[in-house]
Amino acid sequence: MKEFEICVSTAFGIEAVTKRELNGLGILEAPARDGMLYFRGNHNDIARCNMFLRSAERVYIIVDTFPCASFDELYEGVFALDWMEFLPRNAKIIVNGKCVNSVLYGVSACQSIMKKAIVVKMKKSYCMATVEEDGNEYKVNFAIVDNIATITIDTSGKGLHKRGYRDLVGEAAIKETLAAAIIQLSIWNPDRVLLDPFCGSGTIPIEAALIGHNIAPGNMREFSYEKWDNFDKKIIEYARQEAKDLIKMDKSLRISAFDIDGEAIKLAERHAKRAGVNESIHFQKMDMRKVESRYKYGVIITNPPYGERLMEEREVANLMKDFSKMFYTLDNWSLYLITSFGEFERYFGRHADKNRKLYNGTLQCRLYQYLGEKPPRQVKE
Repeated sequence: MKEFEICVSTAFGIEAVTKRELNGLGILEAPARDGMLYFRGNHNDIARCNMFLRSAERVYIIVDTFPCASFDELYEGVFALDWMEFLPRNAKIIVNGKCVNSVLYGVSACQSIMKKAIVVKMKKSYCMATVEEDGNEYKVNFAIVDNIATITIDTSGKGLHKRGYRDLVGEAAIKETLAAAIIQLSIWNPDRVLLDPFCGSGTIPIEAALIGHNIAPGNMREFSYEKWDNFDKKIIEYARQEAKDLIKMDKSLRISAFDIDGEAIKLAERHAKRAGVNESIHFQKMDMRKVESRYKYGVIITNPPYGERLMEEREVANLMKDFSKMFYTLDNWSLYLITSFGEFERYFGRHADKNRKLYNGTLQCRLYQYLGEKPPRQVKE
């Protein structure tokens, strides 16, 4: 099976999580650079990465990389590529990209030049007068960084955070990929109790349930590569069957999700039902201040209101004071909280055991980690 240079994009700060996921898929060599992980793979790897990676954003085929310090060099570099290997004669070609620290800074101009070079090359290669572009869509991307152009083709289509279950988005929602990454960074596992007191539209508890039941994140959706003429449909079918075979719905989970907003709870329940995990999560309208648990050990993973859109800073400060009081009523629990609120530790009343910089979309946040005692091995929570 033919191999390609492949890269997987992920959010800054969670590259190590995505790399561990790649290792789990048998991809052992995947160096990371600037939010991208690189490796060699085939069509089977493309299908499995799209289906199973929980923290990645997209999977790309790298067509080529070349020096590019002028529009002429961009045109010639793109024209020199063997587009027949990737694009059918009637491909609908969408060109997007970015320019960073390069003499070429006009993105729209680069898009036009790239599109022209691809079309002219295809007409020559296929001996056609015109490229009709009435076939399936192929998204060709460029990144011109420090005068080096990298040309890729997006195999995913919609970002991999679009699982298919969240059709209505609540305010200040966390991305599914980031939620999955935080869960994997935490000490939670499917045998432990998990609680989210600010569940909003339900992303964190739903992602935890998907992990707990070993449900592939791409189980509900389609990907761009599935419609490509040069992609073996048997590979796609195999990836979907593998995902189906790995599901463990008989696993008992203890996941609870609360929110003070009744409409948010209804939305979260809707999303959980669409994801097929509604029976594995206890949803309840409740003020965080009243949340309690009969379990001595457990893990809170949560994304509280930041103050960016929903609340004033004073309100967030008071909320974090109250949250601290609630948290310390729980014996030996651990906490993983993501927020952009820079004064969180001050109002929570204690410095985190660990914290790391993460991005929720373009919003810079911190993941604060407070580690409780490990439960005795013989104790079943």
